[in-house]
Amino acid sequence: MGTDRLSDGHRVAELLASELESGTTPTALAVTDASPDVEPTPDGALAYRVRDEGSDDAIAEVFVQPDRAYVEFRVAPDDAAAAAEQAGLRVRPKTVEPPRTIVFVEDGAQVKWVLPVFEAVIDGNAS
Repeated sequence: MGTDRLSDGHRVAELLASELESGTTPTALAVTDASPDVEPTPDGALAYRVRDEGSDDAIAEVFVQPDRAYVEFRVAPDDAAAAAEQAGLRVRPKTVEPPRTIVFVEDGAQVKWVLPVFEAVIDGNAS
C-alpha cells in the first residue's frame, strides 16, 4: 500500500489557513490579505498573512511553492526556530532587518506540526 502525501503547496497553504481559523489554537488567529488564486512559484508567492486577533500587524506570512508552503515568521524569530525544530520541521533563518524565520511545511501532515510554532511566536512576542 502506497502512502498518500499531500504535497501541493497551494493546497497545503489552504489546509493551514483552515486550521488557523478553526479555533484549534488557544490564541485567536486571523488569516488576512488572502489571495485565493495565487499561483505557486519556485521562490514562493504570497498566499496570505496571519495576524493575532488582538493586533493589526502580521505575525507571519504564508507563501506557496509548487511542492510545499512555507511560513515566514515576522516576530519572535528565535522562538519560531526553536518550536519548529522541536516539531521536526525544516527551519531557515532569513537575514533581514528585523530578522525572520522561515518554516517549511512540506505536506498536509505537517500542517498540524506548525500550529505550536504559532503559539510559541505569540507567547514570545508578548514578553
